[in-house]
Amino acid sequence: MFSSWYAADMLTELTISDFVLLRSLRLELGDGFTALTGETGAGKSVLLAALDFALGGKGSAGLVREGADAASVTACFEPGAGHPVRARLEEAGLMIPRGDPLIFRRVLKRGSGARAFLNDQPVSAGLLRSLGGLLADIHGQHSGLGLLNPSRHRDLLDSYAEAGPALRAVSGAWAQWRAAVEAREKLEASAARSASDRDWIVATLEELDRLDPQAGETHALALRRAELQAGDRVVEAVQAARSALSKAQVESALVSAAKALSRALALPALTEAGEPGEAAAKIAAAATALDRALIETAEARSAVDRAAEGFESAPEALEEAEVRLFALRAAARKHDVDPDGLPGLRAELRERLDAMDSFDQRLAEARAAEAAGRDAYAAAADGLSAVRAAAAVRLSKKVGRELGPLKLGAARLEATLVPKAEAEWGASGREDVVFRFAANPGAGFTPLHETASGGEVARVSLALSVCLASANAATTLVFDEADMGVGGAVAAAVGERLARLGRCRQVLAITHSPQVAAAAGRQLRVSKSGRRGGVRTQVETLAPEARQEEIARMLAGASVTREARAAAGRLLAGV
Repeated sequence: MFSSWYAADMLTELTISDFVLLRSLRLELGDGFTALTGETGAGKSVLLAALDFALGGKGSAGLVREGADAASVTACFEPGAGHPVRARLEEAGLMIPRGDPLIFRRVLKRGSGARAFLNDQPVSAGLLRSLGGLLADIHGQHSGLGLLNPSRHRDLLDSYAEAGPALRAVSGAWAQWRAAVEAREKLEASAARSASDRDWIVATLEELDRLDPQAGETHALALRRAELQAGDRVVEAVQAARSALSKAQVESALVSAAKALSRALALPALTEAGEPGEAAAKIAAAATALDRALIETAEARSAVDRAAEGFESAPEALEEAEVRLFALRAAARKHDVDPDGLPGLRAELRERLDAMDSFDQRLAEARAAEAAGRDAYAAAADGLSAVRAAAAVRLSKKVGRELGPLKLGAARLEATLVPKAEAEWGASGREDVVFRFAANPGAGFTPLHETASGGEVARVSLALSVCLASANAATTLVFDEADMGVGGAVAAAVGERLARLGRCRQVLAITHSPQVAAAAGRQLRVSKSGRRGGVRTQVETLAPEARQEEIARMLAGASVTREARAAAGRLLAGV
């Protein structure tokens, strides 16, 4: 998790309009530790409330300044490109360039609900609060942003524990386990569907096996049927042709004619001249034509005979072809396929039946894989739990050492691992983490966010912040009177810890303690002027001399003495 400190990774500007007592305020903020001081009732806590509201906190009609129609608060942050909030923005589908600042804005109109915007894009208050929790921790009795938000405790402990490798192992094992579960569920669903279909598939296959359709068979049968249907008529016509040829005695007539022409050619009148004359040539040509006619007549008779052989009158064969064709087409209609698609359907159903026969084995294998995935996840989760448990002990001891100087020596804080039901296990493991607090040794532990004392909450949050400084992504930490009810050495201890945090985070602290104010790198004074109806809260950055005077006022009260100024000077000098 993000832990390095960059001066730009902070709240740079807070703009407030018509919020409670504030008519208009534009506050530019710097890095390090800044103390906010001023008399009681001046409006210091209003600044904290305004920031909390801008980051998605609850809104109510009482937040709108009297006489105004609407209140608005804008908070500008400049997180680096690698800050976790950038990844959260992408998850939420907000296309904001990584180099751009993040501008949180909330507007509350009198008589209606609040609207939320991020870089002028409308968003939900919940998303705004989720993003704001990655940028700022507001430690106050009534703020759930930051360490007081239980949903962040697990991530904070994991970061403190440097649990990245264990988390990745759990996440990977979780993904594999879930994939095995989904594969088993899919196979079971398929098996359930197949079981209901099995009887139909078996019956259909038996029907198709009996029918035994062949590829291209329907087309071939249609042609065969057409030929058989035409057979009777064709045979009749051919027989008529044969009968006509027979009755006409064509060959006998041609032979007789040929013999007559032969006798004519043998007459002396045609042969005495020595060379055949014109008459003899004509008779010879006629005789040749008769010879050809005789040959072609024989060929024609043979062709007619062959034609008769090509067709047959076969009523049984025709009936057989029609029955087969009807059966194929009926099966095709029944299964809503083309008749020539029946062989393919048969093959497909055979494959499905074969797959069903292997379901038991495949399901057993899927269940075994799921069990192995669960075991692997459980082992990885056990490892992560062990890392968390060890870190929880270290963190509790470390915070305990910080509580003593903060006048909370009898108090205890523990990071508690809360197991989840198996249905709630996930990629982050099998438990949640809750920071719990006990004010006294005999008192029971209660969740930190339910602790009643605002002063205790702020000081415990301060101790936690010091211990988690390298683990917390939030680079802006706001404390509401962490010095409440303490003074002297305890207040100095509070100031020292705030200053220590200021070396790695932007720290804003509302304080009434001069020791805390003196530990800050800069100081803002909040004051109020005017009367009811015209009250105005203003904030000014104090120069060194004015700062010494303000701390002297905090020491002495209304009447600032020379001794108070001297004491203020010593505090600022760290003496």
